[in-house]
Amino acid sequence: NGVVNVIRRHTTTALCINERESRLAQDMEQYFLSLAPPDERSSAETATQGVRYMHNDIDLRPDSLEEAQRCRENGWDIDDTTELQKWRDQEPINAHSHLLSMLVGSSESIPVVDGKMVIGQWQSILLVDLDGPRDRTVGVQFMGYL
Repeated sequence: NGVVNVIRRHTTTALCINERESRLAQDMEQYFLSLAPPDERSSAETATQGVRYMHNDIDLRPDSLEEAQRCRENGWDIDDTTELQKWRDQEPINAHSHLLSMLVGSSESIPVVDGKMVIGQWQSILLVDLDGPRDRTVGVQFMGYL
């Protein structure tokens, strides 16, 4: 008995409890695209003309000392112009994914009784990849009695 906490570990994924059903997944995709369509510069099939997000102005990044420091801490020698361009080249055009992830959620806490999660019959824990597909992971922590 206890609680299991599940967190997403990527800024372009979301975590929620809902029904895992294919037609609902299609509805979710269409709804998300209506809320935050991909930037016109995106390689996504659903890129939308006239939509531009500042996060996707890759050629202007890093644009602060803080962001530059985060790049360095993550192994990018952005003070070298060749390395800076490599960093920019690998950055995806994905602001819409970040925005949607904030709306859907980043974690769930689920009660556990007699070793089983207490969720509804049709409920599942969903990791929603808003910028994939690619390999993703979640963090899981169990608290309680064994």
